Amino acid sequence: MEYRKLPHGEERISIIGLGNSSIDASGEKEMEQTITMALENGVNYFDMAAGDASPFSVYGRVLSGCREKAYLQVHFGADYRSGKYGWTLDLEEIKRSVEWQLQALQTDYIDFGFIHCIDEIADLETAMAHGTLAYMEELKRQGVIRHIGLSSHTPAVAWKVLDMHILDMLMFSINPAYDYRHGEYAIGSGNERSALYRRCEAEGVGISVMKAFSGGQLLDAKTSPFGQALTEYQCIQYALDRPGVLTVLPGVRNRKDLQRVLGYLDATEAQRDYSILGSFTPQESSGICVYCNHCQPCPAGLDIGLINKYYDLARSGDTLAEDHYANLGIRASNCIACGHCDSRCPFHVEQMERMEKIAAYFGG
Repeated sequence: MEYRKLPHGEERISIIGLGNSSIDASGEKEMEQTITMALENGVNYFDMAAGDASPFSVYGRVLSGCREKAYLQVHFGADYRSGKYGWTLDLEEIKRSVEWQLQALQTDYIDFGFIHCIDEIADLETAMAHGTLAYMEELKRQGVIRHIGLSSHTPAVAWKVLDMHILDMLMFSINPAYDYRHGEYAIGSGNERSALYRRCEAEGVGISVMKAFSGGQLLDAKTSPFGQALTEYQCIQYALDRPGVLTVLPGVRNRKDLQRVLGYLDATEAQRDYSILGSFTPQESSGICVYCNHCQPCPAGLDIGLINKYYDLARSGDTLAEDHYANLGIRASNCIACGHCDSRCPFHVEQMERMEKIAAYFGG
């Protein structure tokens, strides 16, 4: 395993971490064996944004007696008390949820406390007004939280929080589909995203990478916006090469998935090489939304790229995407069918028709 040092600390973080959005499907025994296997192979960074509550008690058992071997990324705003994943901005609910997570994990401290999934400026303002950040800073003064972080998919939100000078770590979605320089991918332009990574590196804020495979889309030629599949190793290398990135957090279901991901460490330079991206052009993605937001501004205020992304991720099996969509202030059902987006889309996506499909899929 290779490690990268946290700029605002002494922690040395494994370049391959572990995401837990899909591990719950394997059952407790397989979860326990998968987490143990990760630790045995030098993985020491674990993101606790899980699909449901089941991984927490398993982590508690596995880490009992060896808590120092793991850095846990715990989310303030993710709520598992019902047994399922929930998202909240209410401070009292957050306090009770964090207490539950600490008890389940059998620990009295959090390595990285993250303000959870803030994708809109309005949600950031609500979190600030409710006192979430003040609460986290108090826990840091008490030693309960070692480092404060933020998880977001939106460069503008991350930029605003960076302006507060409180972050040691940012969890951000990075992959070739979102960043490819021939166009604007995901939320924000390629230049905006690159500027964010560069700022993080310059200010000593580490980045932990989610969605390295774009919810699996990049691994299948049928769903890749490039019309050609990339490999997991190409995507991991791409993410690790971005400024500020310390670790990539692939979601795994079991030991088989983990063994395959860990194969990156022994992969050849040729297997990791992603220079093939230079031969792709955005035009090859015609008819497929790549979340570039060239269609903006929307007269009805829809964030068309983000709506499309949550839809695509939900259809690809991301258990958290539906909840994120439900928390958007303006959804696909608010589309007024004016045609503005269809006329502006450089990839010829029929967005009006797509908004109808998305609204029907999510029920609103």
